[in-house]
Amino acid sequence: MGDRADIAADFLRSARARLESLKTLGEQAIARVDDADLAKSLDPESNSVAVLVQHIAGNMRSRWTDFLTTDGEKPDRHRDTEFEPGLTTKPQLMQRWESGWACLFAALDALKPDDLTRTVLIRGESLSALDAINRQLVHYGQHVGQIVYLAKHYKWQTWGSLSVPRRRGSSA
Repeated sequence: MGDRADIAADFLRSARARLESLKTLGEQAIARVDDADLAKSLDPESNSVAVLVQHIAGNMRSRWTDFLTTDGEKPDRHRDTEFEPGLTTKPQLMQRWESGWACLFAALDALKPDDLTRTVLIRGESLSALDAINRQLVHYGQHVGQIVYLAKHYKWQTWGSLSVPRRRGSSA
């Protein structure tokens, strides 16, 4: 049993570290976007940085509030409104961003290794807590990648890499 508990504890530490890395990457990209570009989208079907932040934060509040005991899709969440223009200043967006991440980290930090095998629900679908965490890691990674892409698109002339610059490294 010790090995299993050690692996579960390692997973929780790893998931937290990866999520912290995504948070930092998103913040670095958002910091580079001018206020005027926050609400811009590339086309009518694309999301702006502001909309992506609204969505990520709304998703985090819904998924991570009472993570182990209630469905991750809360009845008071209005997902569609997260994709409508709303917050437009960096301080507003960063406040929403921080509140979402605070909710996530509070829930994640409260988990014990044994909790990873517990069943949680997301939109009525049963998942192990471990699988639900992985699901959210992938989801947030996709959206943070979109934020980085948009920031780079808007600031391409002055862009400095947020990771390993091209032709200077060979691993991810």
